[in-house]
Amino acid sequence: MFTKYTLLLALYLVGFAGLHSLLAGTWAKRRAERALGRRAMRWYRLFFTLFAAATFSPLLYLLYLFPGEILYIVPSPWRWLMITGQVAAALIFAKTFLAMRPLQFLGIRPEDGEGGGEGELIVQGVYCRVRNPLFLLALIFLWLSPIMTENLLALYLLATVYFYLGSIHEERMLAEKFGDAYRDYQRRVPRIVPRLRCRYPETRVEAAGER
Repeated sequence: MFTKYTLLLALYLVGFAGLHSLLAGTWAKRRAERALGRRAMRWYRLFFTLFAAATFSPLLYLLYLFPGEILYIVPSPWRWLMITGQVAAALIFAKTFLAMRPLQFLGIRPEDGEGGGEGELIVQGVYCRVRNPLFLLALIFLWLSPIMTENLLALYLLATVYFYLGSIHEERMLAEKFGDAYRDYQRRVPRIVPRLRCRYPETRVEAAGER
């Protein structure tokens, strides 16, 4: 079923995911701060964003060149229902991302020190229903694709595993940054599968080192 191009795409995605997680981790940031100095670290997130975009683009190009054999095409009207779901997921994703102070998050408008815009734990809105809404919405968008090829299927499966493992990696860093406040948040709010009602106080919590 799968071809050498499927393996190529899968290996590239695994390599991208591993490098992305490494650079996002505390170890890499501390090494960079020792090498470059704390002042230069205010640009680390911008470098991370540009590097991620540059290294992810070849994967899209490879997928364009080698889409693989078509496994299924969902017929109408179900196709349009799936596309409607994708549009809804994309709009909610955009709204959630905009609430995260995107210029600071991407490093375009850095603040003092590394991680500008990361000094607060946001538990408002959708975050009081699920801890990782962006991962959830990305998965919904992917799996509602009305056209599936063998290479897309392989990448979607790997992406699902990566998003789950990435959420664990990210939450370890957040627990280190916010301490007991984040661990309490973890106990009350599910990781991926959202709850309908918000039962967590809609407040913002500052990182322990920034109080």
